[in-house]
Amino acid sequence: MKSLLKNFGVFFIIFLVIASLFYNLAGSGGKPESAGIRTLIEQINNEEVDGITVAGSILQVKLKSGQEQTVKKETAETLSTLLKNFGVAPEKMAKINIEVREESGLNFWLSTLLPIILPLLLIGLFIYFMARQIQGANGRALMFGQSQAREISNQNQNKKKQITFKDVAGVKEAKEELKEVVEFLTSPKKFLELGANIPKGVLLVGAPGTGKTLLAKAVAGEANVPFFHMSGSEFVEMFVGVGASRVRDLFKRAKKTAPCIVFIDEIDAVGRQRGSGLGGSHDEREQTLNQILVEMDGFEPNTNVIVLAATNRPDVLDPALLRPGRFDRRVVLDEPDINDRTEILKVHSRSKPLAKDVSLRRVAERTPGFSGADLANLLNEAAILAARGNKRLIEMPELFSSIEKVMLGPERKSRVLSEKEKKITAYHEAGHALVTHVLPNTDPVQKISIISRGMAGGYTLKVPLEDKRMHSKQEFLEELSVLLGGYIAEQEIFGDITTGATSDLRAATNLTRRMITDYGMSRNLGPRTFGSREELIFLGRELHEQRDYSEKMAEKIDEEIRHYINEAAERARQVIQTHRPKLEKIVQALLKQETLEKEEFEELVKE
Repeated sequence: MKSLLKNFGVFFIIFLVIASLFYNLAGSGGKPESAGIRTLIEQINNEEVDGITVAGSILQVKLKSGQEQTVKKETAETLSTLLKNFGVAPEKMAKINIEVREESGLNFWLSTLLPIILPLLLIGLFIYFMARQIQGANGRALMFGQSQAREISNQNQNKKKQITFKDVAGVKEAKEELKEVVEFLTSPKKFLELGANIPKGVLLVGAPGTGKTLLAKAVAGEANVPFFHMSGSEFVEMFVGVGASRVRDLFKRAKKTAPCIVFIDEIDAVGRQRGSGLGGSHDEREQTLNQILVEMDGFEPNTNVIVLAATNRPDVLDPALLRPGRFDRRVVLDEPDINDRTEILKVHSRSKPLAKDVSLRRVAERTPGFSGADLANLLNEAAILAARGNKRLIEMPELFSSIEKVMLGPERKSRVLSEKEKKITAYHEAGHALVTHVLPNTDPVQKISIISRGMAGGYTLKVPLEDKRMHSKQEFLEELSVLLGGYIAEQEIFGDITTGATSDLRAATNLTRRMITDYGMSRNLGPRTFGSREELIFLGRELHEQRDYSEKMAEKIDEEIRHYINEAAERARQVIQTHRPKLEKIVQALLKQETLEKEEFEELVKE
């Protein structure tokens, strides 16, 4: 559309130039005053005319007063005939100096041919621009099967902007694995001399936000080689054969610039298991995957092209893609622990002015389960909050507030609660906090608030003292009591329950079911799992759960779930009844100031 408007603009400008040229050439070209034929006849009869110069159809009249004027006549009619037709006496004509001037060749030919040439020229320009449009469309059609990969040439890139392993915090084991890839690219000779084949593919596996793409760029930056970046979804189009053609073109470009790195992000979009039953054996996605398999397995040992791919769904990838010879290595990126989170926060805070009292370690302690992307978002939100407050430095309150914003959503201070709803919310959150404080195997309370955030009417923020990889049965049982603490507090105080505990009940039910069916933590059902999830690989989502147990066993599972939830509810009830005065203290403090920090809460509940 833009090119069409541009061509139309050029065409219009050319038209105006030619039209103005034609007008100037066809016109008089001078500035004398124009007059009509009747005026000229009157002037001749009054003997006011000194001389007339005839130039084609233009009469240049010079008066005795020195004034000049122009008169137009018919082209085919001579001046003498014109004057006779108007009855001018011959003696009057004899007193006038008449001069006939021949037109120049240029003016003659322009005035003769331009009316014919100009329309033809305009039509020719129109056809030319339309042909260019068609040619461009044909060119784009021919390029449709070419790779759309974005090439980053690290050799020409500014060293300060180049991403290296220093810009990637945490994931130490993953960086060690990828350092070998860098050595393969920079010094392949020492490996080839020992008969070692360069790995053809490295698969980066990890949850979203753990830094898979960033690590791939860091490998390219460390090796100082070209880096081709393309998403798996960019291969597949609605036209048959386009994906395979793009794969061929991508690897052709990569071989020309070797040594280099080809990075395919979200490879599960094109690398899912074949034979899923949808689309047939000639499905376009499968043809693209087949071409990737052929290209990766067709590399010579000294090609120096390494394929990096990233996915958070390795379980759906085709086995042929994961075998040695294609993706020889699998690098797993875990969620960062507290030390890694501290280092990640340091990396992302380089360009942000922090106050002197800011402790990134304390921020890392409050963010278990956060990925690298979450931590970067946290610091960005803190910077935005500081800017909104007209501050020049980012301080701890902004960092703590941004943690809650990332976890729960923004504060909804405009949401007006009635006094009754506010009181119910205060008892609900106080119930969660009190049960958490009393039971020994739960995480300590960091903050309690009855200010709405996101979809939550209030919240109790719990943070573990250390990162945990394994959880015991007793921890889960007490966590169930914590989830039911708000529900039981409402029931004990008001004798009624509200819809505010819906998400807590759902979370408690799901946790109990996982304890029994996945973790083998039931009382009577033994150390086994129940059910296996089947999913349609092509769609990549769960469709149903396949039962490997009988209806009688399903009844026992339901009975176990009911037992554990009732037991947890009774445990929470005993805590609330025993520590009722502390519950009232927490509620009164929440109704007064709406938010309690860890120190204030512990002061209220201490013995």
